Amino acid sequence: MTRRSTLGRVGHALVKASAWPGRIAAWLLLPMIALVLLAVVGSLMKWGQIASWDADILLFGSELTLTGLAELQWHFQAIIVMLGMSYALSRNAHVQVDMLAVRFSPRFNAGVNLVCDVLFLMPFCAIIGWLSLGFVEFSYNTGEQSDYGGLTDRYLVKSILPIGFVFLSLTGIGRILMHLDELFARGDRQYD
Repeated sequence: MTRRSTLGRVGHALVKASAWPGRIAAWLLLPMIALVLLAVVGSLMKWGQIASWDADILLFGSELTLTGLAELQWHFQAIIVMLGMSYALSRNAHVQVDMLAVRFSPRFNAGVNLVCDVLFLMPFCAIIGWLSLGFVEFSYNTGEQSDYGGLTDRYLVKSILPIGFVFLSLTGIGRILMHLDELFARGDRQYD
């Protein structure tokens, strides 16, 4: 049975909690597939406008066009990627040099991961997360929307950038706590 210190338990809980949005976002693959099929059929049938309505709806405006369907696919892709980063990192499904890692002890790997998370992951999240706030603000203030009759309210999809990096940062903090737990673990505790 694996026993963790308080530090390890807090880190593990933080990693698990920050991975949930990525697990939920993965379900967007199903509507994304449906959108692709609808866009293909719409293109074959030479549909330009799929539907229209009187009042403006958030993200869609007053109509749904084939261009809007294509852009919605990209919006779903952005959500899946930005929220899926924390899930991938929590499962150790990210890119790493396993060829070297298998040769070292778990404690040494925890030290390497700790250094990499502190020196590379956390500053990257902080810088990109911070800079993306201005990106979202500019999009909101200018009322940015599609130039080709697609979707409106582009700030909504751009807001996924800082949100995704917040979750990735929380995963990084949890990993750092777990790595510290591994480094300072006595022989009776294990890291999983």
